[in-house]
Amino acid sequence: MSFAKSSACTPHSKPSVWQMWQRVRISKPLTQCITNYVSMEIMAATLLAAGASPAMVHGLDEVEDFASISSALLINMGTMSSEWVASKKLAAKQAVLLNKPWVLDPVGCGATPYRTKACLDMLHCKPTVVRGNASEIIALSGAQGNVKGVDSTAQSSDALVHATQLAKDFTCVVAVSGAVDYVTNGRDVLEVRNGVEMLTLVTAAGCSLTALVAAFVSQSREDPLLATAAAMAIFGIASERALETAAVPGPGSLRVGLLDQLFLLDEETVTKRIKIQEREVAK
Repeated sequence: MSFAKSSACTPHSKPSVWQMWQRVRISKPLTQCITNYVSMEIMAATLLAAGASPAMVHGLDEVEDFASISSALLINMGTMSSEWVASKKLAAKQAVLLNKPWVLDPVGCGATPYRTKACLDMLHCKPTVVRGNASEIIALSGAQGNVKGVDSTAQSSDALVHATQLAKDFTCVVAVSGAVDYVTNGRDVLEVRNGVEMLTLVTAAGCSLTALVAAFVSQSREDPLLATAAAMAIFGIASERALETAAVPGPGSLRVGLLDQLFLLDEETVTKRIKIQEREVAK
């Protein structure tokens, strides 16, 4: 399968993206996050700044009950102890049973056989969205990819064919983060060109983005494809503004500024800066 150049794309509806974000800000969806210890603080702060309500609940004895009161579930595969893996499976199955959206972040998939198998097992628990870097998505598809810890050594465009096939096979949305972000449901592909390269130096930035995707999808169930792209664009715009306004343009300032901008962004800024395009798929 080949893809047309993005110059042939048409901009997606900008007001829809803003409206999706306002749904989050108004509803403040309770977003359950089962994630690694490194990402918990910034993930919770990201959700709060964007208008959602975080809940870092991972205990095996309560994840099933918690699904009944949450709006969405984020499962991050960073921590792989046996009890955590069991909690993730139980929470995902309960979310599906209750018709709640859940998002999978296959952190480090492909790094070790155990981690890869655990990520594949979660994929069979019917996620609404899968969001990862290129190497993780390639590994999740069963292809041979190069993974260095949790960082990607492949370009997002390298993973687009794999993402499209995964979306078809598992009836979900798959998002690939990179210099250009790609989001697909197996039929349509959206490109997101917002963001800054320095985000790769901010610990758990990608993890936080995935949590934001979960919050957006929970309030726009009718269009998880656009909701995912919208979350990625908003996160990217916030990072652009953060770097532009930073007194010291480094990863520490970017981290703080990202949270501030997620809180401060207005409709005019989002509408002017958003870069979401439809990518034509060759038949």
